Amino acid sequence: MVEGIEPKGGIEPVRKVVQVRIAIEEAFRLFTEGMSTWWPLATYLVGAEKTMRCVFEGQVIGRIYEVQEDGSRAEWGIVKLWDPPNAVAFTWYPGREPDTAQDVEVGFQSILDGTELELVHHGWELLGNQAQEIRAGYDSGWDYVLDHFVKMLVTDST
Repeated sequence: MVEGIEPKGGIEPVRKVVQVRIAIEEAFRLFTEGMSTWWPLATYLVGAEKTMRCVFEGQVIGRIYEVQEDGSRAEWGIVKLWDPPNAVAFTWYPGREPDTAQDVEVGFQSILDGTELELVHHGWELLGNQAQEIRAGYDSGWDYVLDHFVKMLVTDST
């Protein structure tokens, strides 16, 4: 978990850990600045087939959003913590209003063969009666998304 940010509420956070064989600085840069290169836009987006790319603005209060063919944007979240290359945290509400946002924290740690990334997604309680159902979808959804992150690196290095 990202130091200094504590999960709130009673619904268990979604926690995911992956390892990549690149240096911590590159892993952080790719996860944030390079998000459009690995995020599965074909399936995980707001604007259906109209989405061209996603953007992660690298600063506190930076926005995370997708850009559609006509230039319009669909906001996904706002950066709350920017601590390269160690951690980033942001609100998360793709396709919803900001007042329903959860928090996502991503920590990066150097390991022997590269970098370990830990993602913690919490704050489900704001979703009311749908919280457990939506959380369940994100449990497998983050596996799918992070698998794209890892596979993109394997594909790039071969």
